[in-house]
Amino acid sequence: MRARILSFMETIRIHIQKTAGNEDIPLPAYMTVQAAGMDICAAVADEQIISPGERAKIPTGIAVMLPEGYEAQIRPRSGLAVHQGVTLLNSPGTIDADYRGEIALVVINHGARPFAVKRGMRLAQMVVQRVCRVQWVEAVNLTPTERGDGGFGHT
Repeated sequence: MRARILSFMETIRIHIQKTAGNEDIPLPAYMTVQAAGMDICAAVADEQIISPGERAKIPTGIAVMLPEGYEAQIRPRSGLAVHQGVTLLNSPGTIDADYRGEIALVVINHGARPFAVKRGMRLAQMVVQRVCRVQWVEAVNLTPTERGDGGFGHT
């Protein structure tokens, strides 16, 4: 089956830089034609073990220059979460358009066994999207809805 090009998707060009010593780390990449997120890889120098209940800051070996009006969200990979109990803290992490440092992942092991982070392994995903600015307008009353102020567990 041939992959089809999705003409309704916007494509933007973003500058990316590999940090020194990480030329071998793959650039973020979409794994399927309709994937929203690009997998990003670990740039650890040596295998790093994260014990159950522990967390670690894992480098990715990349820095990006997002256009003004865009952000990148860093999200967990569902396969790692379901199979190993490994996910990201501060999720989704936000990369702002004015940040130029190396992207790092805060990985936590909620699983029962130690988790080995290996160089080049796909560890998270990145979604790039538009950002809108909010201008708050204070109001005395808000328009009522059927739900009203029903919060946690309401529905």
